Amino acid sequence: MPPNAQPLVTVLTPVYNGEKYIVECIESVLAQSYDNWEYHIINNCSTDGTLKIAEAYAARDPRIRVTTNPQFVLREENHNIAFRQVSQNSKYCKMVHADDWLFSDCIAKMVELAEANPTVAVVGAYGLRKERVVWDGLPYPSSFMTGREVCRRVFLNGIFVFGTPTSVLFASDVVRSRPAFHNVDNEHADAEACFEVLTDRDFGFVHQVLSYTRVHSENASTFDEVCMWLPEIEILLKYGPAYLSADEYKQETEKIWDQYYTFLGSRVFRNRAKGFWSYHRNTLDRLGHPLAVRRVAKAIALKVFDLLLNPLTTSTRIVGRLTANCSPSR
Repeated sequence: MPPNAQPLVTVLTPVYNGEKYIVECIESVLAQSYDNWEYHIINNCSTDGTLKIAEAYAARDPRIRVTTNPQFVLREENHNIAFRQVSQNSKYCKMVHADDWLFSDCIAKMVELAEANPTVAVVGAYGLRKERVVWDGLPYPSSFMTGREVCRRVFLNGIFVFGTPTSVLFASDVVRSRPAFHNVDNEHADAEACFEVLTDRDFGFVHQVLSYTRVHSENASTFDEVCMWLPEIEILLKYGPAYLSADEYKQETEKIWDQYYTFLGSRVFRNRAKGFWSYHRNTLDRLGHPLAVRRVAKAIALKVFDLLLNPLTTSTRIVGRLTANCSPSR
């Protein structure tokens, strides 16, 4: 696509203390084969050299603009501040996290697909997460799917094509139409935004690896330890009725509640995360489904029964943990 025919793309990077990786992130935007973009870096009161690095790039390229929040905000709110930077002239919006980066053809390939399919509002693609290719599940070479069909496949088949904010592109009009694009209460706010947009728009997918998601100690979290299942439950409760039949919705909700309470029962024995139970009680209350103590007790009883019924398996687990904890460091 010649530069004079390229629609404007807004690129966003919300960042807090990202000096270790942000140079690589910014350089990946500068290296795009697509030329018509504006780049907003939203500095969330970083205390390291992030702002200095970003401002140095902005001084050299007028397409780069840096905004610093007047006060520190939580992650999803900073994402919403970033989304509000999308200009009225922008046709597409592409986020890239400060510790991730884009392959050089990322924006060009995603815009090309969206331009060929005017009803598409979300474009995904394969991504590289460390050494592993992820965000797969759609049949090749299909590059278009109705919003309803792709969301049904996510619910019923467990595919995960929405990836992360770094791996998708949005039509800017759907971003501008929502004052808060991300639900700040949901740890999977990026996936929830896709379900929301796709209620009346369609989905495109580029069968190429177009982004890189970094995995490192600084971005490691206790998500699996604390938040597992609740973000998915919230999305299913909110959007399942719009995409699934009554029988499918009933089946999927029963299944996910069983998995959730099995998870809670197991955490009684090995949870160490601070605030675990208060988080679950508060979130369930917000969703209108107070904690079912009897279901937790049942899950505990089943877990104890399993431990008693399978002593060899239990012993093997204990030995495995002891071996891992006692192995010499390298």
